[in-house]
Amino acid sequence: MIRLQQVLKQRGQGAQRYSLAIEQLQLEAGARVALVGPSGCGKSTLLDLLALVLAPDVAETFDLALTGSVSDIATLWRQGRQNQLAQLRSQHLGYVLQAGGLLGFLDVRSNIALPRQMLGMPDSGQVLRLAQALDVQEQLDKYPAQLSIGQRQRVSCARALAHGPQLLLADEPTAALDPLNAERVMQLLLAQAEQTGATCVVATHDEALAQRAGLSILRMHCRRDADGGVSAHLEQAA
Repeated sequence: MIRLQQVLKQRGQGAQRYSLAIEQLQLEAGARVALVGPSGCGKSTLLDLLALVLAPDVAETFDLALTGSVSDIATLWRQGRQNQLAQLRSQHLGYVLQAGGLLGFLDVRSNIALPRQMLGMPDSGQVLRLAQALDVQEQLDKYPAQLSIGQRQRVSCARALAHGPQLLLADEPTAALDPLNAERVMQLLLAQAEQTGATCVVATHDEALAQRAGLSILRMHCRRDADGGVSAHLEQAA
């Protein structure tokens, strides 16, 4: 499903420089992993690379098997094939943003249905089924501002899963929640992903929660360099 080798992303210069190096990352289809590490160690940057919203500066290998065949993402970025990247992103990826990212002018039903509508997919009861599974069925006609933080995060999870993505990414989906709701949201998210066989990559500060949820741990580290810049890397090999 995912194969990265010698991937590098850099931003800024000198004391403002940030560099993320991924020597090797290989995940099979259906894998469930957690990216664990302190703030600033590159968890969100790696998710954005995997979500095809951030281009790598260097990539010896960047392959995603999302369509039954392998897509050479590094080559697509180099050739500027934005339309093909956008198609892969919209059809095969689901992304739960740290702040939820719900559209305030749409009600919950429309927020959840949005990925399917963009792809021209009929509802077929999927919106209601996900809302029931994530316990937000009573909120379908409300707007995000009327929801609690926990409810908004569950709606975000439902939206990310609505079109049946092959790769589910989640950036600190439980960070703003109390321990009880954090446990609940994580379990609900992973249970729904398991039903569709989606590969899951979750960024979290809470390693204990990730372990209780049955996620494999990938640790990320960072250090301050002599010029004041930050170098981050992924510990895990294949």
